Amino acid sequence: MAEETYIIRTEGLTKLYGEKKAVDNLNLEIRKGEIFGLLGPNGAGKTTLFNMLTGVYEPSEGEILFAPNGKEIKLNGRKPYKVTKLGIARTFQNIRLFTSLSVIDNVKIAMNKDVKSGVISSILRLPSHYKEEARMEREAMELLAIFHLDEKADELAGNLPYGEQRRLEIARALATKPKLLFLDEPAAGMNPQETAELTALIKEIKQRFQVSIVLIEHDMSLVMKLCERIYVLDHGKVIASGLPEEIRTNKRVIEAYLGEEV
Repeated sequence: MAEETYIIRTEGLTKLYGEKKAVDNLNLEIRKGEIFGLLGPNGAGKTTLFNMLTGVYEPSEGEILFAPNGKEIKLNGRKPYKVTKLGIARTFQNIRLFTSLSVIDNVKIAMNKDVKSGVISSILRLPSHYKEEARMEREAMELLAIFHLDEKADELAGNLPYGEQRRLEIARALATKPKLLFLDEPAAGMNPQETAELTALIKEIKQRFQVSIVLIEHDMSLVMKLCERIYVLDHGKVIASGLPEEIRTNKRVIEAYLGEEV
């Protein structure tokens, strides 16, 4: 069987709340190595879709198929931590850092899924425990340096400015070494300078980590600059898909946004 060119796809994906369809018979395919954009007005079903793809919500109908290494894995029914272990990471619309822990400890917690030393070596403080601690410390600092947070490694995460907290959340997601990264409105609340820096950072992340990225974002300019392909949702259905220039002039998209410039 030939290796799949997509990283994740859905077949007939549906989420029901009573009789309301938050996501309605969605067929989605995200390719390996691309930055994919998911747009739509409030209530379109974007976050519900993210939550199904990452194991937070169970689909009412349909399938989610993940192919990180060319072989399909069905994600339906898997808990979020199991989805993470398979190679999917995400950030949240509302920042969810451990604000009372240091910046570096936020990153090291995410690395725990790859810890090689066992419980016994940790309790007995065997050499393997200290070797593993040193590895995690080194890799965490390298990751923080990419996000220009290494000089703040020992500060409490809750004391960081808003834009830096956003960057830390992305760094923490990458610490799990994902094949697929979901970013849920990463530019929310950022000023224009922070948004410009984030745009450059996401491009660097794709190149440096060889990761596929899915972006939910209300900032149209960010999506148009970053994404290679875009799907637009409205009332749980795809109303448009294509290249950024095609989406920008699509009449159905403009109507869905009630005339908002895209």
